Amino acid sequence: EVAGLPVINLTESPMAGANQMTKAAEDYLLASLIVLAISPLLAILAIGVKLSSPGPVLYRQRRVTWNGAEFAILKFRSMPVDAESATGPAWAKPDEDRATPFGRFMRRWSLDELPQFFNVLKGEMSIVGPRPERPEFIERFRDQIPGYMQKHLVKAGITGWAQVNDLRGNTDLGKRIEYDLFYIENWSIWFDLRIILLTAWQIVRSRNAY
Repeated sequence: EVAGLPVINLTESPMAGANQMTKAAEDYLLASLIVLAISPLLAILAIGVKLSSPGPVLYRQRRVTWNGAEFAILKFRSMPVDAESATGPAWAKPDEDRATPFGRFMRRWSLDELPQFFNVLKGEMSIVGPRPERPEFIERFRDQIPGYMQKHLVKAGITGWAQVNDLRGNTDLGKRIEYDLFYIENWSIWFDLRIILLTAWQIVRSRNAY
């Protein structure tokens, strides 16, 4: 009750206060260790991108994270530089044909996402959280999908509860948001660690990586 008036909190999450600091410490520690461990792989992938097509190694794209803040997400470039010059922002589909052969290989195994650990170290993302979306698509989805904007109550993540349940790519957005909100409402360090461990297995078996 507030001043005698019964109220209900529609955006409650344990990821607040001291827990928010714990989550940030978890991100910085794990991201630092992972970057050190995969640095040889990052170098190999960077060379592969450079040899596969002309252009920069990294692809920067505007995405939206915590509290609606925009940031430049980092990926290994998987498409030719001018891939969206004719179409504009386009949703990835199973019959995706814009990617280079090396880019398709990276996408299949989610290797193009690895530079996002640097976004985590910059404080723009978490390792675990709802996947960030492009501003152009958010304007379309915010009025179509109930609760869509509540995913921005926390930092966007490299992986998440929806992703380990194979809700990625061109899958049901409404269902994906349900899983994202479940994660936000039930967050814990152990839940994060469970999702991180499940991610490797999900990458191997996923049918929705393209």
